[in-house]
Amino acid sequence: MRPRDEEFGGMTAGDLFFRLETWVETGVLRALDLALARFVHMQCGETDPAVLLAVALTSERNAHGHVCLDLEGTQRNPDALLARLRNDVDKAEEVRRDLPGLLAPLRITDWIARLSRSPAIDSKLVPDTAIEATEVTEGEDQSPLVLHGTPERPLLYLRRYWRDEQRIRAGIDRRLEDAIELPEEDVKGLLDPLFAPAPGSDAQVDAWQRVACALAARNAFAVITGGPGTGKTTTVVRLLALLQGLSMGRGEPPLRIRLAAPTGKAAARLNASIAGQVADLPLDAIAEGERIRAEIPTQVTTLHRLLGPIPDSRHFRHHAGNPLPADLVVVDEASMIDVEMMARLLDALRPEVRLILLGDKDQLASVEAGAVLGDLCQRAREAHYRPQTADWLQRVTGQPIPSIHLDPEGRPLDQAIAMLRRSYRFKPEGGIGALAELVNAGMLDQRPVTDRLAALKSLFERQQSDLDAQLGRIAAIRLRDTQDTSFDDLVRDGYAGYLRLMRDGRPDDQADRQTLDDWASAVLNEHAGFQLLTALRQGPWGVEGLNRRIIDVLSTGDEPLLQPRANPAQTFANASEGWFAGRPLLVTRNDYGLRLMNGDIGIALEVPVRQTDGAVRRVLRVAFPSGDGTGGIRWILPSRLMAVETVFAMTVHKAQGSEFIHTALILPDTPNPVLTRELVYTGITRARKTFTLLYSQDHVLADALNRRVERVSGLALALTGAPRDAADRQ
Repeated sequence: MRPRDEEFGGMTAGDLFFRLETWVETGVLRALDLALARFVHMQCGETDPAVLLAVALTSERNAHGHVCLDLEGTQRNPDALLARLRNDVDKAEEVRRDLPGLLAPLRITDWIARLSRSPAIDSKLVPDTAIEATEVTEGEDQSPLVLHGTPERPLLYLRRYWRDEQRIRAGIDRRLEDAIELPEEDVKGLLDPLFAPAPGSDAQVDAWQRVACALAARNAFAVITGGPGTGKTTTVVRLLALLQGLSMGRGEPPLRIRLAAPTGKAAARLNASIAGQVADLPLDAIAEGERIRAEIPTQVTTLHRLLGPIPDSRHFRHHAGNPLPADLVVVDEASMIDVEMMARLLDALRPEVRLILLGDKDQLASVEAGAVLGDLCQRAREAHYRPQTADWLQRVTGQPIPSIHLDPEGRPLDQAIAMLRRSYRFKPEGGIGALAELVNAGMLDQRPVTDRLAALKSLFERQQSDLDAQLGRIAAIRLRDTQDTSFDDLVRDGYAGYLRLMRDGRPDDQADRQTLDDWASAVLNEHAGFQLLTALRQGPWGVEGLNRRIIDVLSTGDEPLLQPRANPAQTFANASEGWFAGRPLLVTRNDYGLRLMNGDIGIALEVPVRQTDGAVRRVLRVAFPSGDGTGGIRWILPSRLMAVETVFAMTVHKAQGSEFIHTALILPDTPNPVLTRELVYTGITRARKTFTLLYSQDHVLADALNRRVERVSGLALALTGAPRDAADRQ
């Protein structure tokens, strides 16, 4: 053992572990984080407490979605790591003083030196901000952690996350090396009819959609980002027609195109949208237009299914040694893709395969570590197009690029990213679109709390009168607590439609399969009319407490909408995870045997089943949309569903990739680190026609609007050269 370390409070490794045990007790660290530090101590022989602390903090950061530990940011603002410390637990103040006290005497240069000497850490620091991707090879140093970045911004990774990030960088860099040479006249000759206004229409063509289409066609890697209703699907369908037209024009075979999304729900939505868009493509003026239409796929799969999961493992059938048979891959809802999945996707693509990502850069990032789309799109709003890029775009699209979007020093990644800026779903004057923009743009940030709330409330109040349907109705309800009758009225009205249809439209005992399917389809469609969202999983304001509360509301009152079965397995008082007719279910894990994907929603319904003796008995079956674009229904035995949960209330994270006619977002009565601007924005943009905000405390709402989470990674610095400010990261 080393002697006591005077530069680190005179403590030994044992002293540090004793203090970290207290951190685990208060919830600042997980037991897993402490276990990793102990592993490094025992297996690697590391005794330096400064190193062991960094190991525990790196693991802790991973749990909160960060790919790595920003050492400089941690030392400058250690309180950010303690944001999840609850004030009501024992020793809270002691722990709150602990981390700043440990780090205060430790200079960043000393910390880097100690980490670089550690047998547990592979040091790969480089001298400047032009960080080159490091080739990942088999048989490389297998130390569990990697120190990467620069002396000014050192980043400590668990090796697997560092390896994933390097593979992402290598895959993108390789595709950005050179723009694809395209015959300008051919590109223009296809873009003009693809983006021509419909006959008899005076609507203006969206310049940014046209620019995005051309820009993506010119690059082997491209990103098209934009908010809800900006036309991402419209643009990508025209892009696919453009690319197929160019390929056929060269006398080459049609491109093999694969479409994917992170979840089953997102895949189903894209499937329906793509099918309609392809059918409506204006191809009459294009040679071989119908052949082009026929070669644009409409089948969308999940990323997991695309890569071919191997049961009971983290591996896929498709990888560098067995690449995916495709020429072009398009992935929607890319904000949901974590760093590990993006690395696996790029591994599975041959170097010449094009990759196009679609998504809203301002939505919540993935549940797992990383914010890949956010990192890639950090400079999307400003664009940073080089003059030669802008000149080419104007020649093929006829659209001049505004000077504010030009940058002679634009980086290669900037030339492959397009941001759609006009919403066709909502008008900007008010309603859902204005609310989302107000929250997302940070327009309220510099004002006092009272002014911020006044601006927000003013927007809600302006929407109490009759509305243009394109604005989207918005409302705010101030709750006293979760027992507030305003909450009861909202959820009863919201869910009454599908429950009444289930009850009053129930087919008789002689109904055939088609009749049952039609009934189930109608119930599922009606259910999609309303969804309550929350930020939390536990407690009275979380999914668990709200589901219990809603079941109680819907099963009581003058018109009970949920009816107990004749011999219920359990009472409604504890039925949030029990079986009953009308129970809405969310699939939480992919089940390829049942063809159910994470995010799929079904409803338990009573259906007639004829017994062997000829008698008819009503039994529960769960109806799910077929997900194949046919509008069919799949009926599943409840006993076969191993990973489902009741979903009267759903977390905002789980709602990503879904949309509902009316979405309600409920905020808790106390501040919480998970309440962020991105979460509120994502909740708002799940609504197609109506959004309701439920909250009880002004300061909780203000706190959520004021907190912006930016996940720490090396991608943004490496690909854009613009590191994010780490001081406010949570």
